[in-house]
Amino acid sequence: MKFASTPAGSRFIRALVPWDRRVMAATNGKYTLFGPTSLPGMLLTTTGRRSGQPRRSALSFLRDGDRLLVLGSNFGQERHPAWSSNLLANPDALAAIGGEEVPVTATLLTGDDRERGLQRFCEYPMYRAYVTRTSRELRIFALSRR
Repeated sequence: MKFASTPAGSRFIRALVPWDRRVMAATNGKYTLFGPTSLPGMLLTTTGRRSGQPRRSALSFLRDGDRLLVLGSNFGQERHPAWSSNLLANPDALAAIGGEEVPVTATLLTGDDRERGLQRFCEYPMYRAYVTRTSRELRIFALSRR
């Protein structure tokens, strides 16, 4: 989706994310506003690192064998997304995909494993653009079923 890789497209999609989160929550991750034109989506529930409260985020993911990869791009902004910091503090989470909620454990990818994951995400123009917009190293997590 080329539009998503533009600054205007990123702003537009960011504005839709709260609505998408509601659709995904109502359908337990089965439906998303972004439909089949983008990567598959999930609703990831983490534990807030400060509040201890459940926090839901609508995310795209890639399958990697029996793991799911998620990238903390935050649309190329300079700050890491809160969900990624939550996973660093507590790696146990819930992933709702296709109407099913699955308990997962997150592992921060490093080294060659991270590079392979980043290359896979960068096959999509929006992620290539996000990487160039920020000086921070984008966090990539592998989510494994508990």
